[in-house]
Amino acid sequence: MHELIATTRTTRGRKNYQLRNDDKIPAIIYGAIKEPQMVSVIRGEFIRTYKDVGESAIITLKLDNGSSVNVLIQDIQTDPLRDEVTHADFRAVDMTKPIEAEVVIHFDGESLAVKNLGGILVHPLAHLKVRALPANLPRELRVNLGLLATFESIVRVSDIAVPEGVEILHEASEPVAAVQAPRSEEEMADLNKAVDIDVTKIEVEKKGKEDEAAEGAEGADKDAKAAPAAKTDKK
Repeated sequence: MHELIATTRTTRGRKNYQLRNDDKIPAIIYGAIKEPQMVSVIRGEFIRTYKDVGESAIITLKLDNGSSVNVLIQDIQTDPLRDEVTHADFRAVDMTKPIEAEVVIHFDGESLAVKNLGGILVHPLAHLKVRALPANLPRELRVNLGLLATFESIVRVSDIAVPEGVEILHEASEPVAAVQAPRSEEEMADLNKAVDIDVTKIEVEKKGKEDEAAEGAEGADKDAKAAPAAKTDKK
């Protein structure tokens, strides 16, 4: 089991910039603990651990108060401009109770329908939701693309081998991977055809609506001028 050192923090909001400048990542622990706890972790150590375990393997957080807690990396936030992790969420778990988690799908091998027939690999799912005891959660679930020999071949959830004690929470018949036949020249030509738009008709309709609006406004103005002025009683 991987370990990561976490330090208690009191900074919030913009004050966390100092932590980031010190090459640390602000984080929070929640879940199977009495109350959420704010911590920070060293950036380099966190990145290495995240690459090793992903979001479906248990990490033991060693806290600076001498205690430790078993967690999953539940979520990370990144700076889109610098592509740096700016915050992490740790989900504390009870090792004696099953939990649900997302496990990444890893594709192995090569499809003959892609290699020999020029097909296009289609995989609608990148993760699968599973239920298991925390210690039994797999790092990934592997899919054998060698099963896709023709355009009619489909790898379904039921075709995936799972470790003992792990339950996939998807319909067994749900597709995980398939191969789409390449498009014909006619289909590609149809896709490249420009859509003809009758601009003249649109302009005429637009002009007609503008004229109607103008006539309506002009008529209202004439009616207002034609209306007799209100009489005032002389006393």
